[in-house]
Formats: sequence, structure tokens, C-alpha cells
Amino acid sequence: QVQLVESGGGLVQPGKSLRLSCAASGTIFSIYTMGWYRQAPGKQRELVATITTGGTSNYAEFVKGRFIISRDNAKNTVHLQMNSLKPEDTAVYYCNLYQLRVQYWGQGTQVTVSS
Repeated sequence: QVQLVESGGGLVQPGKSLRLSCAASGTIFSIYTMGWYRQAPGKQRELVATITTGGTSNYAEFVKGRFIISRDNAKNTVHLQMNSLKPEDTAVYYCNLYQLRVQYWGQGTQVTVSS
């Protein structure tokens, strides 16, 4: 089993920045992908960004140039630096870990962008 705990969400004004963190624990193997997804009210959950063990990252078009994903393999943590936030970025953000064809999810952290 794998447990994921997110932190760093909150209320922020448009144009400002926020940094999300996620710590993984449990049975974690050496090769896995971590990432962030989000779900806004009334919408489906969507991919925000992912990063492999080797550091290859993938971003959704709507966050390219604004968000940066990073990870610390020694600590099994992943971070999402969110810059130039927009009201449409408001959502619950979920941490994700994918290994051996199994998806694990955190409980989610709320991000609200509003003036």
C-alpha cells in the first residue's frame, strides 16, 4: 500500500503563486511516476503535470509556462510550483503515484484563486 499526503493549498489572489507538496510513504519501488491532477466543481478530474523517476516531466497545455513540477526521489516527494495563478485554476488538486500499473491518490487539497 501507498499513502499520499498533500499540503500547501489555500486561497490566493490572481497573479500570485502557490506551492503544493506531496509526500509518499509505504511500499514504494524504485521506478514510479508522480503527478498532480485537479478537479473543479462540475468537471472531470484532469491531468496537470507528471514527472518520472528520471525527471521527465509532462504538462497540460493550460499550465505550460506557469507551473513547474519537481520531485525528490530520496524523500519520495513531489512539488508543484504554481505561478501566475488564474481564477480558472481553482480546483481540488490531487497527488498521484503510479507504479506497477496501480494508481494511488491523495485526499486532495483545495486551491482557490480569487480576489
